[in-house]
Amino acid sequence: MSGIYRRHWPGNPDRPALALHCMLASGSYWGAIAERLAGRIDLRGFDMPGHGRSDAWAPGPEDPDYHTAVTRLAAGFIQRPIDLIGHSMGATVALRIAVAAPEAIRSLTLIEPVLFAAAPDPLQAARDSQLTDLMASGHEEEATRAFMSAWGAQGYDDLPPRMQDQMRARIGLVAGTAPTLSGDRAGILRPGGLEAIEAPVLLISGANSPQVIHAVADALAARLPDVGRANVPEAGHMLPITHPDEVAGLIAVNLDRA
Repeated sequence: MSGIYRRHWPGNPDRPALALHCMLASGSYWGAIAERLAGRIDLRGFDMPGHGRSDAWAPGPEDPDYHTAVTRLAAGFIQRPIDLIGHSMGATVALRIAVAAPEAIRSLTLIEPVLFAAAPDPLQAARDSQLTDLMASGHEEEATRAFMSAWGAQGYDDLPPRMQDQMRARIGLVAGTAPTLSGDRAGILRPGGLEAIEAPVLLISGANSPQVIHAVADALAARLPDVGRANVPEAGHMLPITHPDEVAGLIAVNLDRA
């Protein structure tokens, strides 16, 4: 796919790494994490289609769904075993890659993976339904406001107008990922998939995040062979931005385990 903005924070060439950002943001926030890791890894990333400096997402009739497209983009960065890091939707992409090609993963750090299919939750189902209904009725601003109230570092009305415009323009991408995140259309949870990941996995959550996040982490941890857990006190869903010191320190722990 053309028009994808790539990012690189140079470091140890013997530790290639890839970081995948969340929805409605960009890969830029990994810069603070890379700085704190002080060159321990050679970190790369990219802005997902329709995010940051990448071109808008404009799929043709033969193109895959959004989650699959991002997964293929991410997989293209992997030439040898890699330290793979993902946050939110990016963490579900990272997990999808690890299930498909466990031999390609040196370590796997999953920050708040929103694979809701792992732990079906009535409140999250209601959020999905509300987002779908608001988008179908053309209420993009209300859909964005509802999404940000659950998953943003700050509320929609607290953002500057330019950022509000960007969020509204992308909210349709969020709605389009529900079949994969809540329905596991990609088969990430298929029998034997998680169990085949031999690399050390670290699941990082914000202590103040929605309860479904902790339920998802519980469900994933129960099936992963080599897994660690960490909760960051006083943090919510956007902890790579709000708590970079803690997140970088935890990533470093998982790097050491590999």
